[in-house]
Amino acid sequence: MQAEMESEIERLPVDLLAHIFSLTLSFKDLAQASGVCRKWRRGVVQSLARKERLSFAGWNVDDESASRVVRAAYNITELDVSRSCWGCQITDLGLYKISQTKCVGNLLSISLWGVAGITDKGVIQLVSRANSLQHLNIGGTFITDESLYAVAHSCPHVKTIVLWSCRHVTEHGLIELVNKCRKLEAINVWGMRVPVDCFVSLLAISPALKIKPITQQLGVGRIWPVA
Repeated sequence: MQAEMESEIERLPVDLLAHIFSLTLSFKDLAQASGVCRKWRRGVVQSLARKERLSFAGWNVDDESASRVVRAAYNITELDVSRSCWGCQITDLGLYKISQTKCVGNLLSISLWGVAGITDKGVIQLVSRANSLQHLNIGGTFITDESLYAVAHSCPHVKTIVLWSCRHVTEHGLIELVNKCRKLEAINVWGMRVPVDCFVSLLAISPALKIKPITQQLGVGRIWPVA
């Protein structure tokens, strides 16, 4: 009976296997499936190539495994490497490896929320090649103005950015960002150590800019799309 079942599975076309694997959320299961045989490995590779959004949130991944998956998922436009309750082992090396992948130039959204192991070095490597980027979440990290300078000069299409509790960012980085990124619509500055006068200056540069939560404190009634 077992031999018959194995024979039936082997008859499945690669496209159908890829569809089945695309429904699998566990990267561990995908890794195990890819080790069954060459046909299953092709199915796993195809399933990753079909993805438009890739999230490592909730998974304990390291630099090598994350970059390997991103390399295979070369059609994605959204990448989520946020911190999870299991901990994220992504470092600057991982961001560098991801920056070398095929999909990076097509990424519209990147989230690095709360990833404690990254610095300006890794963020700069990544955003400098993500020229189509529209949405960036680097809240809860230890980045400085250097990362914002890189965004300002490499990501002209950015519309929203989350800097929640980025306490090493100063008014210099924010002003450079708003000056250069003329499509910027909203920015989350909750928990930052920046004087209110700075946000008045930002609004002078871009009056329609939504600054959470400062515009509310300044009496400017705005609805916030940035989480």
